[in-house]
Amino acid sequence: MTTSTQQLADIGVSIWLDDLSKDRLTSGSLQGLMDNHTVVGVTSNPTIFAGSLAGSDSYREDIRTMAVDGLSAEEAAFAIMVADVQGACDVLQATYDATGGIDGRVSLEVSPTLAHDTDATVAQAIELSKKVDRPNLMVKIPATLAGIPAITQVLGQGISVNVTLIFSLERYRAVIDAYLKGIAAAVDNGHDISTIHSVASFFVSRVDAAIDPQLEEIGTPEALKLKSQAAIANARLAYELFEHLHGSPEALRLVAAGMNPQRPLWASTGVKDPTLPEALYVTELAVAHTVNTMPEKTLLATARDGGVNGDRVHGYFDGARATMAALAELGISMDGVTDELERDGVAKFIASWHELLDTVTKAMQGS
Repeated sequence: MTTSTQQLADIGVSIWLDDLSKDRLTSGSLQGLMDNHTVVGVTSNPTIFAGSLAGSDSYREDIRTMAVDGLSAEEAAFAIMVADVQGACDVLQATYDATGGIDGRVSLEVSPTLAHDTDATVAQAIELSKKVDRPNLMVKIPATLAGIPAITQVLGQGISVNVTLIFSLERYRAVIDAYLKGIAAAVDNGHDISTIHSVASFFVSRVDAAIDPQLEEIGTPEALKLKSQAAIANARLAYELFEHLHGSPEALRLVAAGMNPQRPLWASTGVKDPTLPEALYVTELAVAHTVNTMPEKTLLATARDGGVNGDRVHGYFDGARATMAALAELGISMDGVTDELERDGVAKFIASWHELLDTVTKAMQGS
């Protein structure tokens, strides 16, 4: 019997695991999810690594060796992350080869403390690419105002990029523009652009988590009917924008030169509201040419009772616009919500980064 995860793959959804740790690599867990649940990629972020280090003793000896070698906590943290990413890249190498570089990808994020510093982001992205030294790496760069030009510059160096923390359609438009400019720069710099891949990580569940309390506070029947609809509507309109802008004359010119599309990646797909189906943000955004990165809990829920029902994006654009119009009529500002979500997202990653450094520091001190 075809599993729900295989049904997603058949639609054209690439399933990436939103988690990475040394334990997951050494235990064979990642390989098991690849074999049994159609996982073809891995994403990571500062929160994931902070949790990995805090919840495992597997890194203790490595960290103590780094302390003896005189590394700083930040240098040790990056050394740990680079090693885990290299290990995941190696596990996924066969997938990378089989898909021509489309999948088999592993993402490593630049320090979130650089989210508002273009030049430092570019420098660290290049440095991480050299340190990992694997063709299937994607460097994650946030879609902040400072991150947008960094995305273009890093792509122009021939480095594949996962653009993260996208919440609004306006910012997503800027991300696609940055991608096209980056690929054009890569052509000018003499790179083989057919080897460059990118995804645009559009965050989903956090939108509902921000808007649903406002709808509950309004409390009218019209407001309550819109609960848990904004995030999916927002993402569906993002996909419409993806198709529209990838059909522009400039995009088509670059496609003819070998450019790969910058696929939308649905991020933050674990439900925040426990009353919702666990696989809601997976099954309702099933559509070709996308990635869905899931925490293991969401992945297993999708495999267990995903209820995949074909393409749930094409044919739903008008309904998504109607949802957005109804929210606006209630006085809910999507711009205000997404601006706040971006600020909060950066702040949370910075907090996780400091948590990670604190954990490393304590381990280096032997406590």
